[in-house]
Amino acid sequence: MSRDARYWRLKAPLALLLAMGLAHPGRASTLARSARAVRIQPSPDSSRIVLEFAEAPAYQHFSLKGPERLVIDLEGVLPDGALTDIATRLSPQDPYIASLRVGLNRPNVTRLVIELKTAARAEIFPLKPAGEYAHRVVIDLKGDARPEPVAPAAPVAKSPPAPTPAPAPTPEPRRLVTIAIDAGHGGEDPGARGARGSLEKTITLSIARRVRAQIEQTNTMRAVMIREGDYFIPLHERVNKARRAHADIFVSIHADAFYKASAKGSSVFVLSVQGGSSAAARWLAKRENEADLIGGTRIDVKDIYVRQSIVSMSTDAQILDSGRLASRVLEEIGGINDLHKAVVESANFAVLKAPDFPSILIETAFISNPEEERKLNDEVHQERIATAIVAGLSRYLATNPPLHRPDKTARSV
Repeated sequence: MSRDARYWRLKAPLALLLAMGLAHPGRASTLARSARAVRIQPSPDSSRIVLEFAEAPAYQHFSLKGPERLVIDLEGVLPDGALTDIATRLSPQDPYIASLRVGLNRPNVTRLVIELKTAARAEIFPLKPAGEYAHRVVIDLKGDARPEPVAPAAPVAKSPPAPTPAPAPTPEPRRLVTIAIDAGHGGEDPGARGARGSLEKTITLSIARRVRAQIEQTNTMRAVMIREGDYFIPLHERVNKARRAHADIFVSIHADAFYKASAKGSSVFVLSVQGGSSAAARWLAKRENEADLIGGTRIDVKDIYVRQSIVSMSTDAQILDSGRLASRVLEEIGGINDLHKAVVESANFAVLKAPDFPSILIETAFISNPEEERKLNDEVHQERIATAIVAGLSRYLATNPPLHRPDKTARSV
């Protein structure tokens, strides 16, 4: 091989490295960054992409039309690792994302192009390490908020219509009571993890579905699921979804962990605005309220419910009704499982802060207890838990019917 041939054989790879920015000694530490994980989490009304890195990358984004696209430039990131197969993770049923592609846009910058099925509002924000996750860039795609069209005014009649006789009163149909069922955690927020690897978010969704199925078999109640699948919903939005569905009762289902593996038994909680009824209650509430830090939301929800005009009188009334409901459910659960405490407990759980309907949070068992983890994964035991919850709801409603209001179909949330 000639001297010139040997020179170009060495120079060509070096030129390629220089073009990618990898041969610059000052950039070596930043350019070795690859995505550790990529997750795509669609929900009925949003799509979420999560990019996880060992170190936080800088990024910029912009939108393009014809077709609708969202472009994200990740600085100091290589188009390799978990990014290489991002397109294969996309579901055809995703509500907003039509396609994904990744490539090196220019030296030191990887470009992610998200082609959209329809116009969407994009929220892009970083998350610091939390739980089992490192640094993340979260891309949320939601419905493009547009003003609803205003119906044209009805034409004015030239002469007043002839009076018509009032219709005869008809018997008022019995109103079905709407139960909002909140399966704790979901998506980017797995909740607690058992010794055998069970995830709280999976168990709570399975139990919630069983509760819904049993409620739909009654002739007094109907169910609205706050979370239908494995996706993340911020804590305040869970309450908002229940209110939009005109819920009469809110039931949040959990299977938490404790730092002692010996902790066991079921508990039912109501809201306490003054703290918790025990050290364990305060500890559990703190864990649950950190869900937004792990799952990722842009909104600062600290004291958000205070800003939404929770007043002491309505809160006291809600807590009183919630306590009656919780007592009935706790008694029923006590018939099929050990109780952590034989009384209703209270703590400052964020999801219990709606002032206009009774709200309870059920810790079905401790997933951190190996024996209870086994039972939580048993379908027969899950069905028994669901039966106990529905029985408690029925007993409460038998003596505490909700206030009258015109019947409304439980709306999609």
